[in-house]
Amino acid sequence: MKEKKLSETKSREDEFSTGRRGSESFLVLYNDDVHSFDYVIESLIEVCDHDEIQAEQCTMIVHYKGQCDVKKGSPSKLRPLKEGLLNRGLRASIN
Repeated sequence: MKEKKLSETKSREDEFSTGRRGSESFLVLYNDDVHSFDYVIESLIEVCDHDEIQAEQCTMIVHYKGQCDVKKGSPSKLRPLKEGLLNRGLRASIN
């Protein structure tokens, strides 16, 4: 059996503790005092292809915590989704 180097093990642990692998990023939606819950839910369903339950849960997290990671993927796949949310007047970023 091949031994793993401590640095390899630590790197894998960091990967799992942060939830990030390689070049994956997160589309983050931020709270505002302008849009209704229904509008945000509808936007997440239409732009991010969430189902109704997922969109409702993300909307509640955004409301109570101020932000929520609504999608994970490569920056190139997240950019059009971010633009779609921004075009609807929502605040979003890719982290």
